Amino acid sequence: MSTITYKKPTLLDIPAMQELVAPEIESGVILPRSNDEIATNIRSYFLALDGEALVGFVALHIHSPLLAEVRSMIIATDYRGKNIGTTLVENACEEGRRLGLKEVLALTYQQHFFERLGFIEIPKETIPEHKIWADCIKCKHFPVCNEVSLIKTL
Repeated sequence: MSTITYKKPTLLDIPAMQELVAPEIESGVILPRSNDEIATNIRSYFLALDGEALVGFVALHIHSPLLAEVRSMIIATDYRGKNIGTTLVENACEEGRRLGLKEVLALTYQQHFFERLGFIEIPKETIPEHKIWADCIKCKHFPVCNEVSLIKTL
């Protein structure tokens, strides 16, 4: 494996992003996002590349002047366990700090991963309501959700 590099995406990266995330969308682990939705939010994404190949990404979605969410994280199967997800989340949190955010939320099935990065579990009832209705209602598991909600103070 060559050196992993990290960058902000361009609109030309959307097809590779959709291809990488497709299996996780199919299984219901990640919510689907249209090309238009990704394009509108392209500045919120961080990419991980092995050479020219996209091997992972994450988005930092801002909900309010104080709160953002780490979402849509995907790492290619062959690249898991190599700290790529850690670096992506750290990059997102660093941008959140730079922007003046106070907290970052994660809704995930990977509780231990986020806890290692300083996130702590919170009751789902404390998640901002607009998050539930804007995103969760699109999920094939809604309203019975096994995801854990966690938050990190920046």
